[in-house]
Amino acid sequence: MRKRNVRRVGALLIGLSLVAAACGDDDEDAGSTETTAAATTAAPATTAAPETTAAPDTTAAAAGGELAGLKGTTPLVDLSDEFKEKMLAIDPELKDFNYGPETFDAVTVIALAVEEAKDDGIAYAEKINGITRDGEKCDSFAACKAIIDAGGDVDYDGVSGPLEFAGTGEPLVASYGVLVFGDDNRIDDAATTFKAAEALASADVPPVPVEGTRAGDGKLVIGSILPQTGSLAFLGPPEFAGFDLAIKEINEAGGVLGQPVEGIKGDSGDATTDTANQTVDRLLSQNVDAIVGAASSGVSLTVIDKITGAGVVQFSPANTSDTLTNYADKGLYFRAAPPDLLQGATLGSLIADDGIASVAIVARNDAYGTGLAESAAAALEEAGVEVVETKIYDEKAQTFDAEVAAVQAANPEAVLLIAFNEASKILKTMIEQGVGPQDIAVYGVDGFVSNSLGEDFDAGK
Repeated sequence: MRKRNVRRVGALLIGLSLVAAACGDDDEDAGSTETTAAATTAAPATTAAPETTAAPDTTAAAAGGELAGLKGTTPLVDLSDEFKEKMLAIDPELKDFNYGPETFDAVTVIALAVEEAKDDGIAYAEKINGITRDGEKCDSFAACKAIIDAGGDVDYDGVSGPLEFAGTGEPLVASYGVLVFGDDNRIDDAATTFKAAEALASADVPPVPVEGTRAGDGKLVIGSILPQTGSLAFLGPPEFAGFDLAIKEINEAGGVLGQPVEGIKGDSGDATTDTANQTVDRLLSQNVDAIVGAASSGVSLTVIDKITGAGVVQFSPANTSDTLTNYADKGLYFRAAPPDLLQGATLGSLIADDGIASVAIVARNDAYGTGLAESAAAALEEAGVEVVETKIYDEKAQTFDAEVAAVQAANPEAVLLIAFNEASKILKTMIEQGVGPQDIAVYGVDGFVSNSLGEDFDAGK
């Protein structure tokens, strides 16, 4: 079967459907994206789904419940118990699984594209979008490789969803979990529901041409720039576990081009440091064929030109900024997470469905924060919800009293907070000024909605 061509567009048009399904026991196969039997409506094919179900033995929570009722969206499907157990075998200390599945899928897609191209040089980039669509369904490296070896055409459905990439190298479909914090300042898994988002046909357009001439040497080497330090460090453990697990399973299945895949791990830091640039320099000097990361869109924007300019594929498990959709990337940038245009529409639908009439938006001043604030505001206004205040803050600030005072003065029915790990400080200030989750509705996003938020809050960080 020939692949359908897909072409880049300036913006995605989105269809949303609510999947109200409490998280329950996961007994489907590792590649399944079906929700539990409690779902009132079956979700469409979904993607980009970090599981935030807490692993055993998380840090004991405070009893205050100051965060109880806070809702947040994050890319999410129901992970199987089998996959979670594999991740915990790699890192028994995992507290969440955020973006671990996307990292696993990024590595697997790269490996399959190299197998199909029979080349670890730049030529395999042309195969990546097609690996995710329009062929024979398979849900593991071994199963997909068998199809390729037989001369077939694969459609890899991974642990994070069916992926289904557009020519811009990003998912056309997504599933978002709506996570709710309980009285222990941790995510109440039983309260989780799902919203599905899907780009309309106009987003399904031909691939960006691959530019460059980098040759391969027959051995696939994959590097990573993932957060060991910085404002998204809480995402590092599951992402590194997904990276290691994928390479382990690929090598157990015989490797790529007849040789074991080599993984080289590196820190991305955050946008306030030069860590990512230093790591990329080191990885390029080691002749990597792909770099998985960064988690932060802002960090990726600081290194994307260097990576793609070297003829190397960059594949992020967690970038969501809409800025990256039409970035001049030489056809070498891909991401397993859906763009924020989908999350913005999901947030607008969620808040409107909750009966909220007015919202104040507080967002960090980077590509992620301002882009998501803009798409969420448009979706809210389209849904008839008034945005009464928008405060864009310096993500390096130590205090947020002025921003929270402006929110208080606007007297909204709800606050939408778009932040990274500074969310704990902002929420503390909101609570002190009477606009916390116990006073008005508060909504959050994937940049901070995890059990790490509760741990930081309880520890006074």
